[in-house]
Amino acid sequence: MGHPNRRDLGLLVLRVGTGAVLAAHGTQKLLGWFGGGGLEGTTKAMEAMGFNPGRESAIAAGLGEAGGGVLLALGLATPAAGAAAAGAMAGAVAVHAPAGFFAQGGGYEYPAFLGFTAAGIGIAGAGRYSLDHATGHVLDRPWVVAAAFLGTAIAAAAVVGRRAVEQASSDTDSGADPGLDSGLDSGLDSGPDSGPEPGSDQA
Repeated sequence: MGHPNRRDLGLLVLRVGTGAVLAAHGTQKLLGWFGGGGLEGTTKAMEAMGFNPGRESAIAAGLGEAGGGVLLALGLATPAAGAAAAGAMAGAVAVHAPAGFFAQGGGYEYPAFLGFTAAGIGIAGAGRYSLDHATGHVLDRPWVVAAAFLGTAIAAAAVVGRRAVEQASSDTDSGADPGLDSGLDSGLDSGPDSGPEPGSDQA
């Protein structure tokens, strides 16, 4: 009898753990589960953090986390799932970057860790104990990896760049401190040391 492959078991544990965390925060945004603000609360949080339009940003963030998290846990369409989750975390990193790296100070440590983990799984593949393996890797081809991460990188850069431009314009007009938005927490983004989640953990 063959022994289970340690690499595949490790990928399974990593996928399920990371996917569950992402999915939980995504459902906070979309459905208000686990004490989240739901779509209405997330929309307001997104607008407060400079992501416009707020509702569409909230839906995109929630789907990136919830959908990406579930697919990572299942090991289905793993490249697309990892890319979507990483893209969601890129927005969170942008929000918390002014506060520095460490989560205890409101920094971007936590979303960066989740984003890199999701991206790593998406690139490495889900392993043997996954739906991708069971379906012959039809949604896990090399071209899918390239397309998923390229598309996500372009979309994330556009969203984060537009936010930066709008905030710079607003700060110039009002004389506001550009670092003020770093104190706005989205729950997941700032990590376990943060306060109550306002319904948005992506950004």
